[in-house]
Amino acid sequence: MGEPLLQVEDLRVEFRTRRGAAMVLNGVDFSIDPGETLCVVGESGCGKSMTALALLRLIPSPPGRISGGRVKFLGEDLLQATEARMRDVRGNRISMIFQEPMTSLNPVFTVGDQIGESLRLHAGMDAAQARARSIEMLRQVGIPAPERRVDEYPHQLSGGMRQRVMIAMALACRPDILIADEPTTALDVTVQAQIFDLLRELQRENNTAIMLITHDMGAVAEMADRVIVMYAGRVIEQGTTAQVLGAPRHPYTQGLIECLPELGTSQLGGRPELAEIPGVVPSIWELGSGCAFRERCAHAMPRCESEVPPLIEAGGGHGAACWLLREETAA
Repeated sequence: MGEPLLQVEDLRVEFRTRRGAAMVLNGVDFSIDPGETLCVVGESGCGKSMTALALLRLIPSPPGRISGGRVKFLGEDLLQATEARMRDVRGNRISMIFQEPMTSLNPVFTVGDQIGESLRLHAGMDAAQARARSIEMLRQVGIPAPERRVDEYPHQLSGGMRQRVMIAMALACRPDILIADEPTTALDVTVQAQIFDLLRELQRENNTAIMLITHDMGAVAEMADRVIVMYAGRVIEQGTTAQVLGAPRHPYTQGLIECLPELGTSQLGGRPELAEIPGVVPSIWELGSGCAFRERCAHAMPRCESEVPPLIEAGGGHGAACWLLREETAA
């Protein structure tokens, strides 16, 4: 393996409030290789979207700021880059599909104008060239009659079509990395499957690396090469898809997988009973000095109250931040 396409080291983000500085990302580490799909998993509020925004330096400031770490893209630390350099990277080398296409698309511009904007900015195309390329991108993402749709406004499109427009915008300049933040939220299962098929096809054609942010473990099983699980602003487990889904080592990851309904249980004559993780993700003001998951964990021990566990190697690049794993490896 050569150098990773993207290497994130000890990434920290804090927000200043009336109560003081709150750390919302606390030492995040991961990497992405060319052509790889990395899934970032966790409940709402665990730091997934904040990580994506930090990579592109889109943290709202004030009140937020990136307080430490490195984000190396092809060896270049983007946290040290000028704003002019970041404008060249965003939408060109690293693109992002945001969660809500209806709020991310500008309602007063046609979809063709919005796709063409990045082409004129980054590829130096004139209006005619950008329009032709926009039609090509709409056709590529499976929108019918692209010559007509290119002149339509977001409100004239269905939810699935708007999401496809967002994908077309993100891929117009053939980026090295595509960050997809919950790209199938609020879409029906048929459209979800179409979107994932589309992402895989475009990835094969362009060798694009994908960072997929989701809480849908089914999407992880379908799309991911590797998985990182986040909780309370930290990476608490990472490994290949087979390792994390097949043999999860952190109690939180085990809980996420146990929450999934098992296929076929309804055939046994009753409604399947879903497992649940008790409690909620703690507030950043309630983390304390130990493991952030301790209050919801059935395996919590005295050490968990006072010490934050590091990411402990479980073998084959699989690691989890849990003191239980340290005891198992020591035994």
